[in-house]
Amino acid sequence: MTDIIIKNARQNNLKNISVQIPKNRITVFTGVSGSGKSSLVFETIGAEAQRQFNETQGSFIRNRLQHIGVPEVDRIDNLNVPIIINQKRLGGSARSTVGTATDVYASLRLLFSRMGKPFVGYSNVFSFNNPLGMCRECEGLGFVQTVNIDNLIDKQKSLNEGAIMFPTFQPGGYRLLRYTLSGYFNNDKKLKDYTPEEWDILLNAPEHKPKHPDKEWGKTVKYEGIIPRIEKAFLKKESKENITRKEALKNIIITKPCPVCNGKRLNDKILSCKINDKNIADCTALSIDELLEFVDSLESKTFDVILTELKKKLQNIVNIGLQYLTLDRRTDTLSGGESQRIKMVRNLGNNLTDLLYIFDEPSIGLHPKDLQNISSIIKQIRDKGNTVLIVEHDPDLIKIADWVIDMGPQSGRNGGEIIYEGTFDELKNSKGKTGLYFAKTSKLNKKPRSANGHLEIKNANLHNLKNVSVKIPKNVMTIVTGVAGSGKSTLINKVLPKFHREITIIDQSLSAMSIRSNLITYLKLSDDIRKRFSMANNVSDKLFSRNSEGACENCKGIGVEKIDLAFMDDIEQPCEVCGGSGFKPQVLKYYYNNKNIVEVMNMTVEEAIDFFPDNLYNRPLGMLLKLGLGYLTLGQRLDSFSGGERQRLKLTKELEHSNKIIVLDEPSTGLHPSDTEKLLGFMNDLVENNNTLIVIEHNLDVIAQGDWIIDIGLGAGKYGGNVLFTGTVTDLLKDKVSVTAEYVRQHLHKGE
Repeated sequence: MTDIIIKNARQNNLKNISVQIPKNRITVFTGVSGSGKSSLVFETIGAEAQRQFNETQGSFIRNRLQHIGVPEVDRIDNLNVPIIINQKRLGGSARSTVGTATDVYASLRLLFSRMGKPFVGYSNVFSFNNPLGMCRECEGLGFVQTVNIDNLIDKQKSLNEGAIMFPTFQPGGYRLLRYTLSGYFNNDKKLKDYTPEEWDILLNAPEHKPKHPDKEWGKTVKYEGIIPRIEKAFLKKESKENITRKEALKNIIITKPCPVCNGKRLNDKILSCKINDKNIADCTALSIDELLEFVDSLESKTFDVILTELKKKLQNIVNIGLQYLTLDRRTDTLSGGESQRIKMVRNLGNNLTDLLYIFDEPSIGLHPKDLQNISSIIKQIRDKGNTVLIVEHDPDLIKIADWVIDMGPQSGRNGGEIIYEGTFDELKNSKGKTGLYFAKTSKLNKKPRSANGHLEIKNANLHNLKNVSVKIPKNVMTIVTGVAGSGKSTLINKVLPKFHREITIIDQSLSAMSIRSNLITYLKLSDDIRKRFSMANNVSDKLFSRNSEGACENCKGIGVEKIDLAFMDDIEQPCEVCGGSGFKPQVLKYYYNNKNIVEVMNMTVEEAIDFFPDNLYNRPLGMLLKLGLGYLTLGQRLDSFSGGERQRLKLTKELEHSNKIIVLDEPSTGLHPSDTEKLLGFMNDLVENNNTLIVIEHNLDVIAQGDWIIDIGLGAGKYGGNVLFTGTVTDLLKDKVSVTAEYVRQHLHKGE
């Protein structure tokens, strides 16, 4: 059987590497973050396979596919057609749900059109995207949006003083003229002094021609109240302006369930059709495992084929550990890990063989118990006759490999080499960080810290929590464990803050993140870098800003050009003029310490510590190094960071604080075991600084180092929501009920 043969790969930090990858096998690529795994697997093998496959398409389709570019490699032989399953969130509009993304909703619609009583139409009428099925009030969205007048209007001001607090409605804005020239208002009168009639005309008046407008009023122009005008311009259509006004809209819009359909998206006629007293919206509101139970209870020889197909699709979602989701859940609310597993489900149903499947850390967000299901699914994909490549850090998934390729030895410029290639059994004898990890036994926390008081939760019932009361010790590191969907996040992120408002939750989001935000703007170092270049070259510091005089005129400093494909996701291409740097080409002739601004922006954190040997840089960059983020580049856009990277970035700002209650939600996400060790050191420093640390975590190395464990379970969704265990790790090992206990015991013998 021929192997996939890579000759002299040089993408990013890869050091001219050549390697053979066995076909019809599971090959796992390991190594610290930034060691070159993704450069080899996604940006070289995956990109070339996708590029060659795209070349086989007709010109109409090819012009609408992302132009990946040719990776830096001499050649790759024996490639297969790729299926790349990454952690990019599914996103999608408000009309994209788990049901539509997995195609389960199509099967459910078919079932209701055949078995439902009374008959209301064929399967397409059960779609909330179809005018025949959708609720007319919300147009199938399930919610309505309206304007929050208190946030939109400042009653203490007049129209001329800027009483309407929304872009283009303020003084100088073109939309304000519709009101100041209408002849209805004294433009210097405070809005608090308006009569009820003036208020109604200002806010609610339907479109009409005013009787006595100003002489500058256009002949064909019609007057319309602010609320219908904003609703028409921003709420009833997807427009380019919606995107540019996103932040402003967020402040003035209230979203609430549709008052007509109560969020069910469909009209009364469609909802009148039922199977065993349930309409289709009732079914989509059930968790996947509950819906499977319902479908299992149905019997029909006539429609057996439809029932069998529906059960198979639902069972696939259960197998993949997403049984707690509902079909009506919007896809843009799913995490990266959940999105990746939804994409896996899509591929489970196909019968194609000899494909190249590429997975990006499928372990993300999963308890070791759920990982068993993922492992068996990946093996099924291989056994169908496919080749599987996985980039992974989790020891349990690395174990299923037929072949392991370990990258390193470090990250960034100190990575990009193959440290080991061979079987998993021999990995522990190799010299890399991954081999060293498997060679040593895991440590248990045998001397846990003592609590200094407690945070108490009483009778919590939110979502699936079953009257939970629990005490969380202060000034120690508490690890909250349990399978995905068991209720951990509900208890800690939603309920705990209601009892104790002083909590700081460090999650994986970055608020107010724009396409122009990057690592050095976040660290507040960009002004200093610009000053250094300015002084060294005796020119304006604005030349070294991508948001000012230094911005490339073609892409306005963003570095990419967006191509709007209307019916598909937008795609981004590097700007042709600046090559993706965002700077005018002429700015690159200015140097500071023999490097131009683009070279500085492309430096890794590790490189920058040597380049800027002073305290202003050493402290924040040293923190990032401590958290295993030394491979990030200074100019890297924040919107390209993974959830785990964002969280660790936010964590750097917490070390100087004391007497805080800090919640971390899966901080080990995306970390190599050697970096998890660094993270544990950082977390222990936080506790030593008199903070209380509460960590939601699946990582067994982190669990083993906790001072106190709270285990939630037993299962997910309705099968979870109970506290199964509280106590030290030593006590957890003796517990016979907790699923987590079983996996911690196994983990102590991980290399075996």
